Amino acid sequence: MSTFRAPKGTYDLIPPDSAKYLAVREAIAAPLRNSGYGYIETPGFENVELFARGVGESTDIVTKEMYAFETKGGDRLALRPEGTASVLRAALEANLHKAGNLPVKLWYSGSYYRYERPQKGRYRHFSQVGAEAIGAEDPALDAELIILADQAYRSLGLRNFRILLNSLGDKECRPVYRAALQDFLRGLDLDEETLRRAEINPLRVLDDKREDVQKQLGGAPLLRDYLCDGCKAYHEEVRDLITAAGVSFEDDPKLVRGLDYYTRTTFEFVHDGLGSQSAVGGGGRYDGLSEMIGGPELPSVGWALGVDRTVLALEAEGVELELPAATSVFAVPLGEEARRTLFGVVTELRRAGVAADFSYGAKGLKGAMKNANRSGARFTIVAGERDLAEGVVQLKDMESGEQTAVAVDTIVSELRSRLG
Repeated sequence: MSTFRAPKGTYDLIPPDSAKYLAVREAIAAPLRNSGYGYIETPGFENVELFARGVGESTDIVTKEMYAFETKGGDRLALRPEGTASVLRAALEANLHKAGNLPVKLWYSGSYYRYERPQKGRYRHFSQVGAEAIGAEDPALDAELIILADQAYRSLGLRNFRILLNSLGDKECRPVYRAALQDFLRGLDLDEETLRRAEINPLRVLDDKREDVQKQLGGAPLLRDYLCDGCKAYHEEVRDLITAAGVSFEDDPKLVRGLDYYTRTTFEFVHDGLGSQSAVGGGGRYDGLSEMIGGPELPSVGWALGVDRTVLALEAEGVELELPAATSVFAVPLGEEARRTLFGVVTELRRAGVAADFSYGAKGLKGAMKNANRSGARFTIVAGERDLAEGVVQLKDMESGEQTAVAVDTIVSELRSRLG
């Protein structure tokens, strides 16, 4: 037993389960790559102020959950708790918005960090795949991203998820709603910290998960009743485009999400098989974020989907992913000459795109065949001195048990043919 263990609230991805996470990441990324989104990768830590300004100083992420630290040089940094602010910062720093082709469409995949109370589906280190469309205000972009996420989930075989949709208004109509909501909240029996939050950003209180708070919010004013004509028309266009694409959704007038930068369209993907941590992904429009972090006006929209929770959702539905075999061919040499010959065959198979492995460590036939079985290989190649003297190897089909002699110089083409 090792002296060290993974930190509390984190996990290790270990074969064979790690293959599921890779497959989920690939499935989420696939429709993005087919829709003009280019890959971006940002550092695992950023200036604290990037998240304080963008995510919001009143959010739990900034006030309670962010891993912040000071470097030896005196810089205040934080492990990234989410991806949007970092991606937008990188796009602005590289002047991607000045290339003349808006929107800038980017996708990313990586690890994020929040100091939360660990439980199933909520970790202190978690994985997301995200997408951002930067620099255009168009309901078709909002609809596109929702449709692509729906396509990704369905390609994995997920069916029992729901899309919740709402509009948070804009700088014209949200201040009126904000004032009405604050008046309502001041009349409730809330603790001092929640009342303080209500004065900074009252929408955060609507997102409070505590039962005693939610019971008091039944008569809260709804933002949809305060939307200006422009936001109403924008939201209806998003709804119409999604509907025309055959994607089902539910209107949720209380949906606000957990970040301060959202405007207009906001949405969430939830799965009822995950208990309290039902959100598997979400996103929305953030038209003012660029200006919040010192950039020009760049209306944008994006989402992030949780890889961890998507895997849990697949397990809740009993969906078994069709994963490529880690090993298709396993080579078992008997003797030094066979070892050199079969190592060359394995190398050639790999160069031909065939997943192949080798019995290392000079094991006997019995031990080597046990390793071949454990590898899950469809075929095993066995060769000893007598086989090589005859210019052949023994090819064993691990499913049928059938074994045939195949010429050494044709084994690679034979295996490629059999494996399709």
